[in-house]
Amino acid sequence: MRRAIERLLAFSLRPVINATGIVIHTNLGRSPLSRKVLENVAAVGSGYSNVEYDLSAGKRGKRHIHVSRLLQQITGAEDALIVNNNAAAVLICLSAMAQGKEVVVSRGELVEIGGSFRIPDVMTASGAVLHEIGTTNKTHLQDYVGAINDSTALLLKVHQSNYRMIGFTADVDIRDLVSLGQRHGLPVMFDLGSGCLVDLKPYGIQHEPSVQDMVKAGVDLVTFSGDKLLGGPQGGIIVGRKQYIEQIRKNPLARAVRIDKLTLAAFESIFMEYLDPDGAKQNIPALSMLLQSPREIRARARRLASAVKRLCPGVTADVVEDVSLAGGGSLPGVEFPTFAVAVKPSSLSVNELEARLRTGSPPVIARIRENALLLDSRSLGDREITAVAEAVAAAVAG
Repeated sequence: MRRAIERLLAFSLRPVINATGIVIHTNLGRSPLSRKVLENVAAVGSGYSNVEYDLSAGKRGKRHIHVSRLLQQITGAEDALIVNNNAAAVLICLSAMAQGKEVVVSRGELVEIGGSFRIPDVMTASGAVLHEIGTTNKTHLQDYVGAINDSTALLLKVHQSNYRMIGFTADVDIRDLVSLGQRHGLPVMFDLGSGCLVDLKPYGIQHEPSVQDMVKAGVDLVTFSGDKLLGGPQGGIIVGRKQYIEQIRKNPLARAVRIDKLTLAAFESIFMEYLDPDGAKQNIPALSMLLQSPREIRARARRLASAVKRLCPGVTADVVEDVSLAGGGSLPGVEFPTFAVAVKPSSLSVNELEARLRTGSPPVIARIRENALLLDSRSLGDREITAVAEAVAAAVAG
């Protein structure tokens, strides 16, 4: 009866321990937030705030100003706006810029995002008219040139942020597309999807463009997610030319997709981190986990293996090499070397151990490979080592 009452009174949305190694895990809430972000959210949310009040002028203000100034400084864009997710960002951009007119986009970039939402469907909902060009695997600049007509309102490029196309392929460089747009007086929009504010090339990741690179290339509108590689809360970020951002801000959908004060507080805090790019890599959990050295990961795995062996004498717990993924539709095809603890219980099956960990308190989410339960230490914090080891011991004991 006590357990039944506890279940009835417990929250449905609960913290879990992510031992999968997938850093931006969509099902587990994507990017975790830093303590500094959470402190700012708590400070703003626990009382009143100047969310739409200009303290210097003593009159009503605009909520976007709290983050737009930081995004201008970080990305070099003229202006910025944040809505509640990237699908909403694409939707409102197309509605404001191309309702009833044509948007030219490559067939190879008509992607499907999570939950079976597809770019063509978002475009239809916006009122824009889809004008497909090229083929699935190859699109050339001439395809864009041939598609431009009196009804064309926008040239759209969509980054392959959640898939990778290899082999006999070709696409148009964004700089060439910008030049074409300028010759024809057409704005160019780039949906980056995941969106990254740091240069990942020094880490061997060559194909992920930064937002700053796209702004510098002259793209008029750039859209991207807040809770993926950026490492913040859920949100759809739009940066670009001031005239277009103002046009989008005045669109009737802006009210429907705007963010609240808590999301604003989280974004302002995380953008403050990006003013120091090197510090951001250390202080933003998603970036820190992705870019940490294999030596750190192996040391954590060894501590976890020792703790499991100490608490579960009859259980095999060996440190093994493996690979982690960014997750969340980010960095497709990129594998990060990692170290995990392979747990093999003698008293129950690996599947049963996984189920007991998943339904325990706290829930520990792991993965199974080659008849062993893998606890990937890339996505584990140092403070979680003891909790995971105790959870394994409790699961084995039943």
